[in-house]
Amino acid sequence: MSQEFNTKIHSVCQVKLPVGEILNIRKNRLMPSDQNHKEKKRIGIVTGIHGDELEGQYVCYEVIRRIREHPEFLTGIVDVYPAMNPMGIDSVTRGIPGFDLDMNRIFPGSRDGAMTEYVAHEIIEDLAGADLIVDIHASNIYLTEIPQIRINELHKDFLVPLAHYMNVDFVWVHASNTVLESTLAYSLNSTGTPALVVEAGVGMRITKRYCIQLADGLMNIMRVLGIWQGEVGAVRKPLIEDRADGVVFFNAPSAGIFIPSAEHWTTLERGDKVGELIDPLTGEVLSEILTPERGILFTIREYPVVDEGSLVGRLLIR
Repeated sequence: MSQEFNTKIHSVCQVKLPVGEILNIRKNRLMPSDQNHKEKKRIGIVTGIHGDELEGQYVCYEVIRRIREHPEFLTGIVDVYPAMNPMGIDSVTRGIPGFDLDMNRIFPGSRDGAMTEYVAHEIIEDLAGADLIVDIHASNIYLTEIPQIRINELHKDFLVPLAHYMNVDFVWVHASNTVLESTLAYSLNSTGTPALVVEAGVGMRITKRYCIQLADGLMNIMRVLGIWQGEVGAVRKPLIEDRADGVVFFNAPSAGIFIPSAEHWTTLERGDKVGELIDPLTGEVLSEILTPERGILFTIREYPVVDEGSLVGRLLIR
């Protein structure tokens, strides 16, 4: 290992559990060993808040691998948090097992609160003050998402310019009335620590090509921030959508089996078929789902069994 490179596993917080075990949330800090860390730029790569979203696991590995391969190019601090919800990852559970809680609904937490609130508070304290936090999510097991960044309009002025460097295909700016104030990203952004929320792939698996794409984006933005001096490849110019009516949601009109007819991340014309609902008992096509406008299909149903109202796709109008 180069003398210019230092890596150390830190404990963000530890909490004793009733079963005699310890909940331990850890990070890996990578930085040049010969420089004052208080003067260096810092990025935090966060994933694993939802235990069934695993795409970020490979992204963390890939970023660390690249830094270890060329430590001489590291000029700032990279904090990697691969498992913010380690019990959820271990048990393949979206929320925090035993508490029936979505971890991304309890921030900023409280030092004097219940165990989960205390953990959330300690995470915020550890992340605060970074030059950028990238919170990586996957979709759930039902939907596949193209690599994208989601931003609420309250913070778009300083986040959208950063999102351009992240090598994603799409940046979706949400209306402020849809923002959940208890999320990690909102808590950080509202207190002055920039945080981008990335979503890509599907739950409970790793889509390697998406992970490599996101790792490329992270190396690129680290170079922009002055954290990395190595060569980086060209990044994609994302599509930006901030119109309230710029996205069409496709919902199943009835229960059935959804069979997609269109490829993910392709342009569809008005009247093209997104998919159809079939009845395997009668052999009938129950309904066809057609596009009302020309656009790009950026979400598609992965799990075929649907109920009435289930989301089966999203179209970015173009």
